[in-house]
Amino acid sequence: MNVPFYAFTGPEFGLRTEAVDAVKSSLKKKFGEIDEHLFYLQETPFNEIMTILQSGTLFSDGVCIVCKNAELLKKKEDIQMISEWLKEAAESSVLILVSDEISLDSKLEKLVPTANRKKFWEMFEDKKLPWLYSFFQKNGYSIEGDAARLILELVENNTQALSAECSRFFVCFPKEHRITEDDVDSVLTHTREENAFSLFNQIASPSTPAQQNLQKSLEILQKIRLSKENSSVMIIAGLTSCFRKLLTWHNLIQAGTTDDFSLKTNGFSGSLMQKQYRNAAKVWTKGQTSAILAILASTDASIRSGGTLMEDVLLQKMLYEIVIKKGAVISAPEYETF
Repeated sequence: MNVPFYAFTGPEFGLRTEAVDAVKSSLKKKFGEIDEHLFYLQETPFNEIMTILQSGTLFSDGVCIVCKNAELLKKKEDIQMISEWLKEAAESSVLILVSDEISLDSKLEKLVPTANRKKFWEMFEDKKLPWLYSFFQKNGYSIEGDAARLILELVENNTQALSAECSRFFVCFPKEHRITEDDVDSVLTHTREENAFSLFNQIASPSTPAQQNLQKSLEILQKIRLSKENSSVMIIAGLTSCFRKLLTWHNLIQAGTTDDFSLKTNGFSGSLMQKQYRNAAKVWTKGQTSAILAILASTDASIRSGGTLMEDVLLQKMLYEIVIKKGAVISAPEYETF
Protein backbone atom coordinates (compact mmCIF):
# COMPACT_ATOMS: atom_id res chain seq x y z
CA MET A 1 0.00 0.00 0.00
CA ASN A 2 1.28 3.47 -0.89
CA VAL A 3 1.52 5.71 2.19
CA PRO A 4 -0.38 8.92 1.26
CA PHE A 5 2.06 11.28 2.98
CA TYR A 6 4.67 13.45 1.20
CA ALA A 7 7.24 16.12 2.11
CA PHE A 8 8.71 18.39 -0.57
CA THR A 9 11.24 20.95 0.68
CA GLY A 10 13.84 23.35 -0.67
CA PRO A 11 14.05 26.62 -2.61
CA GLU A 12 13.47 25.30 -6.17
CA PHE A 13 9.79 26.23 -6.34
CA GLY A 14 9.25 25.20 -9.95
CA LEU A 15 10.32 21.57 -9.70
CA ARG A 16 8.73 21.35 -6.26
CA THR A 17 5.38 22.50 -7.67
CA GLU A 18 5.71 19.95 -10.48
CA ALA A 19 6.17 17.21 -7.84
CA VAL A 20 3.00 18.31 -6.03
CA ASP A 21 1.08 18.36 -9.33
CA ALA A 22 2.38 14.88 -10.17
CA VAL A 23 0.98 13.49 -6.89
CA LYS A 24 -2.39 15.12 -7.58
CA SER A 25 -2.42 13.80 -11.14
CA SER A 26 -1.66 10.27 -9.95
CA LEU A 27 -4.43 10.51 -7.34
CA LYS A 28 -6.96 11.68 -9.96
CA LYS A 29 -5.94 8.92 -12.35
CA LYS A 30 -6.45 6.29 -9.66
CA PHE A 31 -9.58 7.57 -7.90
CA GLY A 32 -11.26 10.04 -10.25
CA GLU A 33 -12.53 13.41 -9.01
CA ILE A 34 -10.78 14.72 -5.88
CA ASP A 35 -11.15 17.65 -3.52
CA GLU A 36 -8.04 19.87 -3.43
CA HIS A 37 -7.17 22.09 -0.47
CA LEU A 38 -4.26 24.48 0.10
CA PHE A 39 -3.44 25.72 3.62
CA TYR A 40 -0.72 27.94 5.09
CA LEU A 41 0.26 26.76 8.55
CA GLN A 42 0.76 30.37 9.58
CA GLU A 43 -2.95 30.99 9.31
CA THR A 44 -4.82 27.69 9.84
CA PRO A 45 -4.63 25.56 13.01
CA PHE A 46 -3.29 22.13 12.12
CA ASN A 47 -6.07 20.26 13.94
CA GLU A 48 -8.60 21.87 11.54
CA ILE A 49 -6.56 20.61 8.58
CA MET A 50 -6.43 17.10 10.00
CA THR A 51 -10.19 17.12 10.60
CA ILE A 52 -10.76 17.78 6.89
CA LEU A 53 -8.25 15.09 5.93
CA GLN A 54 -9.74 12.47 8.25
CA SER A 55 -13.37 13.17 7.36
CA GLY A 56 -12.68 12.93 3.64
CA THR A 57 -15.42 14.11 1.30
CA LEU A 58 -19.00 13.23 0.46
CA PHE A 59 -18.96 14.54 -3.10
CA SER A 60 -15.71 13.25 -4.62
CA ASP A 61 -13.56 10.13 -4.64
CA GLY A 62 -10.50 11.51 -2.88
CA VAL A 63 -8.94 14.46 -1.08
CA CYS A 64 -5.52 16.08 -1.41
CA ILE A 65 -4.32 18.62 1.15
CA VAL A 66 -1.19 20.72 0.56
CA CYS A 67 0.28 22.46 3.64
CA LYS A 68 2.76 25.25 3.03
CA ASN A 69 5.21 26.65 5.64
CA ALA A 70 5.57 23.07 6.91
CA GLU A 71 8.76 24.04 8.78
CA LEU A 72 6.38 25.48 11.42
CA LEU A 73 4.97 22.02 12.15
CA LYS A 74 6.86 21.16 15.35
CA LYS A 75 4.34 20.69 18.14
CA LYS A 76 4.34 17.21 19.65
CA GLU A 77 0.55 16.94 19.51
CA ASP A 78 0.47 17.88 15.80
CA ILE A 79 3.09 15.31 14.87
CA GLN A 80 1.23 12.74 16.99
CA MET A 81 -1.99 13.49 15.05
CA ILE A 82 -0.20 12.63 11.80
CA SER A 83 1.22 9.47 13.32
CA GLU A 84 -2.24 8.31 14.43
CA TRP A 85 -3.79 9.21 11.05
CA LEU A 86 -1.14 7.20 9.18
CA LYS A 87 -2.14 4.00 11.01
CA GLU A 88 -5.47 3.93 9.16
CA ALA A 89 -4.93 6.40 6.32
CA ALA A 90 -6.74 5.60 3.08
CA GLU A 91 -4.77 5.88 -0.17
CA SER A 92 -7.43 8.27 -1.46
CA SER A 93 -6.65 10.87 1.25
CA VAL A 94 -3.26 12.53 0.66
CA LEU A 95 -1.30 15.00 2.78
CA ILE A 96 1.59 16.93 1.17
CA LEU A 97 3.88 19.09 3.31
CA VAL A 98 5.73 21.87 1.48
CA SER A 99 8.47 24.19 2.74
CA ASP A 100 11.00 26.65 1.33
CA GLU A 101 13.38 25.40 4.01
CA ILE A 102 15.69 22.46 3.34
CA SER A 103 14.35 20.21 6.10
CA LEU A 104 11.45 19.74 8.52
CA ASP A 105 11.33 18.65 12.15
CA SER A 106 13.27 15.37 12.41
CA LYS A 107 10.40 13.51 14.15
CA LEU A 108 8.06 14.64 11.38
CA GLU A 109 10.41 13.62 8.58
CA LYS A 110 10.71 10.11 10.04
CA LEU A 111 6.98 9.62 9.42
CA VAL A 112 7.36 10.31 5.70
CA PRO A 113 8.41 7.32 3.57
CA THR A 114 11.86 7.86 2.02
CA ALA A 115 10.40 7.56 -1.50
CA ASN A 116 7.91 10.35 -0.72
CA ARG A 117 10.52 12.76 0.67
CA LYS A 118 12.44 15.04 -1.68
CA LYS A 119 14.58 18.18 -1.38
CA PHE A 120 14.54 20.56 -4.34
CA TRP A 121 17.80 22.50 -4.55
CA GLU A 122 18.28 25.71 -6.46
CA MET A 123 19.96 25.15 -9.82
CA PHE A 124 23.76 25.31 -9.85
CA GLU A 125 25.22 28.38 -11.55
CA ASP A 126 26.47 26.37 -14.53
CA LYS A 127 22.95 24.99 -15.15
CA LYS A 128 21.03 28.28 -15.24
CA LEU A 129 22.11 29.65 -18.62
CA PRO A 130 21.65 26.28 -20.38
CA TRP A 131 18.17 26.02 -18.81
CA LEU A 132 17.24 29.45 -20.23
CA TYR A 133 18.61 28.67 -23.70
CA SER A 134 16.66 25.40 -23.71
CA PHE A 135 13.45 27.04 -22.45
CA PHE A 136 13.45 29.62 -25.25
CA GLN A 137 14.43 27.05 -27.88
CA LYS A 138 11.59 24.69 -26.89
CA ASN A 139 9.15 27.56 -27.40
CA GLY A 140 10.54 28.56 -30.82
CA TYR A 141 12.80 31.45 -29.77
CA SER A 142 16.50 32.10 -29.24
CA ILE A 143 18.24 34.45 -26.82
CA GLU A 144 21.53 36.35 -26.71
CA GLY A 145 23.97 35.52 -23.91
CA ASP A 146 23.90 39.04 -22.41
CA ALA A 147 20.09 38.99 -22.46
CA ALA A 148 20.03 35.63 -20.66
CA ARG A 149 22.46 36.89 -18.00
CA LEU A 150 20.32 40.01 -17.46
CA ILE A 151 17.24 37.82 -16.92
CA LEU A 152 19.12 35.90 -14.20
CA GLU A 153 19.92 39.21 -12.49
CA LEU A 154 16.31 40.39 -12.61
CA VAL A 155 14.35 37.22 -11.87
CA GLU A 156 14.35 34.99 -8.82
CA ASN A 157 16.44 31.99 -9.85
CA ASN A 158 13.97 29.12 -9.65
CA THR A 159 12.31 27.44 -12.60
CA GLN A 160 8.80 28.56 -11.60
CA ALA A 161 9.70 32.26 -11.52
CA LEU A 162 11.88 31.98 -14.64
CA SER A 163 9.16 30.15 -16.59
CA ALA A 164 6.53 32.71 -15.61
CA GLU A 165 8.68 35.75 -16.44
CA CYS A 166 10.18 34.36 -19.65
CA SER A 167 6.75 33.36 -20.97
CA ARG A 168 5.97 37.07 -21.23
CA PHE A 169 8.38 37.33 -24.18
CA PHE A 170 6.22 34.89 -26.15
CA VAL A 171 3.30 37.33 -25.96
CA CYS A 172 5.44 40.32 -26.99
CA PHE A 173 7.43 38.84 -29.89
CA PRO A 174 6.72 36.51 -32.85
CA LYS A 175 8.14 32.98 -33.13
CA GLU A 176 11.82 32.70 -34.10
CA HIS A 177 12.56 36.16 -32.67
CA ARG A 178 16.00 36.42 -31.03
CA ILE A 179 15.64 37.99 -27.57
CA THR A 180 18.12 40.83 -27.01
CA GLU A 181 19.26 42.72 -23.92
CA ASP A 182 17.06 45.66 -24.97
CA ASP A 183 14.08 43.29 -25.18
CA VAL A 184 14.73 42.10 -21.61
CA ASP A 185 15.04 45.67 -20.37
CA SER A 186 11.78 46.57 -22.09
CA VAL A 187 9.74 43.55 -21.02
CA LEU A 188 11.08 42.81 -17.52
CA THR A 189 12.72 45.94 -16.10
CA HIS A 190 9.88 48.35 -16.85
CA THR A 191 6.86 46.08 -16.48
CA ARG A 192 7.94 43.62 -13.78
CA GLU A 193 5.43 43.07 -11.01
CA GLU A 194 6.69 43.66 -7.49
CA ASN A 195 6.41 41.05 -4.73
CA ALA A 196 7.67 40.38 -1.20
CA PHE A 197 11.03 39.19 -2.54
CA SER A 198 11.67 42.32 -4.62
CA LEU A 199 10.61 44.32 -1.55
CA PHE A 200 13.22 42.51 0.54
CA ASN A 201 15.83 43.10 -2.15
CA GLN A 202 15.12 46.84 -1.92
CA ILE A 203 15.25 47.15 1.86
CA ALA A 204 18.38 44.96 1.98
CA SER A 205 20.41 47.46 -0.04
CA PRO A 206 23.30 48.71 2.19
CA SER A 207 24.25 51.49 -0.24
CA THR A 208 20.88 53.27 -0.10
CA PRO A 209 20.30 55.79 2.77
CA ALA A 210 17.65 54.56 5.21
CA GLN A 211 15.11 57.34 4.55
CA GLN A 212 15.41 56.89 0.79
CA ASN A 213 15.14 53.12 1.26
CA LEU A 214 11.96 53.57 3.28
CA GLN A 215 10.41 55.75 0.58
CA LYS A 216 11.24 53.24 -2.16
CA SER A 217 10.03 50.31 -0.08
CA LEU A 218 6.71 52.05 0.64
CA GLU A 219 6.30 52.63 -3.11
CA ILE A 220 6.91 48.92 -3.77
CA LEU A 221 4.46 48.01 -1.00
CA GLN A 222 1.82 50.19 -2.63
CA LYS A 223 2.42 48.51 -6.02
CA ILE A 224 2.06 45.08 -4.43
CA ARG A 225 -1.13 46.09 -2.66
CA LEU A 226 -2.58 47.21 -6.01
CA SER A 227 -1.58 43.97 -7.74
CA LYS A 228 -3.17 40.52 -7.77
CA GLU A 229 -0.63 39.38 -5.14
CA ASN A 230 -1.94 41.96 -2.67
CA SER A 231 -2.56 39.72 0.36
CA SER A 232 -0.89 41.10 3.50
CA VAL A 233 -0.54 37.49 4.70
CA MET A 234 1.52 36.62 1.62
CA ILE A 235 3.63 39.80 1.88
CA ILE A 236 4.48 39.04 5.50
CA ALA A 237 5.05 35.35 4.73
CA GLY A 238 7.48 36.26 1.93
CA LEU A 239 9.41 38.70 4.12
CA THR A 240 9.45 36.18 6.97
CA SER A 241 10.97 33.60 4.65
CA CYS A 242 13.69 36.08 3.63
CA PHE A 243 14.53 37.09 7.21
CA ARG A 244 14.62 33.46 8.37
CA LYS A 245 17.12 32.87 5.58
CA LEU A 246 19.12 35.91 6.74
CA LEU A 247 19.20 34.46 10.27
CA THR A 248 20.58 31.23 8.81
CA TRP A 249 23.22 33.29 6.95
CA HIS A 250 24.26 34.99 10.21
CA ASN A 251 24.50 31.59 11.93
CA LEU A 252 26.73 30.25 9.15
CA ILE A 253 28.99 33.31 9.34
CA GLN A 254 29.17 33.03 13.12
CA ALA A 255 30.08 29.34 12.89
CA GLY A 256 32.63 29.98 10.16
CA THR A 257 30.89 27.50 7.84
CA THR A 258 30.70 29.48 4.60
CA ASP A 259 32.23 26.89 2.28
CA ASP A 260 30.33 26.03 -0.92
CA PHE A 261 28.86 22.81 0.51
CA SER A 262 27.52 24.50 3.66
CA LEU A 263 26.04 27.38 1.67
CA LYS A 264 24.41 24.97 -0.79
CA THR A 265 22.90 22.73 1.89
CA ASN A 266 21.42 25.80 3.56
CA GLY A 267 19.84 27.14 0.37
CA PHE A 268 22.50 29.66 -0.75
CA SER A 269 23.75 27.90 -3.88
CA GLY A 270 23.55 30.83 -6.32
CA SER A 271 26.08 33.67 -6.41
CA LEU A 272 23.28 36.26 -6.79
CA MET A 273 21.52 34.94 -3.69
CA GLN A 274 24.79 34.89 -1.75
CA LYS A 275 25.43 38.51 -2.76
CA GLN A 276 21.90 39.48 -1.67
CA TYR A 277 22.29 37.98 1.81
CA ARG A 278 25.85 39.23 2.17
CA ASN A 279 24.41 42.73 1.60
CA ALA A 280 21.48 42.10 3.95
CA ALA A 281 23.89 41.04 6.72
CA LYS A 282 25.51 44.48 6.43
CA VAL A 283 22.11 46.10 7.03
CA TRP A 284 20.88 44.01 9.99
CA THR A 285 22.81 42.19 12.72
CA LYS A 286 21.77 38.73 13.90
CA GLY A 287 19.98 40.24 16.91
CA GLN A 288 18.16 42.78 14.73
CA THR A 289 17.11 39.99 12.35
CA SER A 290 15.55 38.05 15.24
CA ALA A 291 13.76 41.21 16.39
CA ILE A 292 12.42 41.80 12.87
CA LEU A 293 11.04 38.26 12.73
CA ALA A 294 9.16 39.04 15.96
CA ILE A 295 7.80 42.25 14.37
CA LEU A 296 6.62 40.32 11.31
CA ALA A 297 4.83 37.77 13.51
CA SER A 298 3.27 40.53 15.63
CA THR A 299 2.07 42.46 12.56
CA ASP A 300 0.57 39.28 11.10
CA ALA A 301 -1.31 38.62 14.37
CA SER A 302 -2.53 42.24 14.57
CA ILE A 303 -3.89 42.19 11.02
CA ARG A 304 -5.66 38.87 11.56
CA SER A 305 -7.29 40.03 14.80
CA GLY A 306 -8.13 43.56 13.69
CA GLY A 307 -9.52 42.95 10.23
CA THR A 308 -8.62 44.93 7.13
CA LEU A 309 -9.39 48.42 8.43
CA MET A 310 -5.84 49.14 9.66
CA GLU A 311 -4.07 46.69 7.34
CA ASP A 312 -2.11 49.21 5.23
CA VAL A 313 -1.18 51.31 8.25
CA LEU A 314 0.18 48.25 10.07
CA LEU A 315 2.19 47.19 7.00
CA GLN A 316 3.69 50.68 6.69
CA LYS A 317 4.54 50.73 10.39
CA MET A 318 6.17 47.32 9.99
CA LEU A 319 8.41 48.60 7.18
CA TYR A 320 9.37 51.67 9.24
CA GLU A 321 10.42 49.42 12.13
CA ILE A 322 12.43 47.21 9.77
CA VAL A 323 14.12 49.89 7.65
CA ILE A 324 14.55 52.85 10.02
CA LYS A 325 14.45 51.26 13.48
CA LYS A 326 16.17 48.00 12.41
CA GLY A 327 13.93 45.82 14.54
CA ALA A 328 13.02 48.23 17.33
CA VAL A 329 9.30 48.75 17.98
CA ILE A 330 8.14 52.36 17.72
CA SER A 331 5.67 54.13 19.96
CA ALA A 332 2.39 55.52 18.65
CA PRO A 333 3.48 59.23 18.80
CA GLU A 334 6.72 58.41 16.95
CA TYR A 335 4.79 56.53 14.28
CA GLU A 336 2.33 59.40 13.80
CA THR A 337 5.22 61.71 12.85
CA PHE A 338 7.23 59.46 10.56
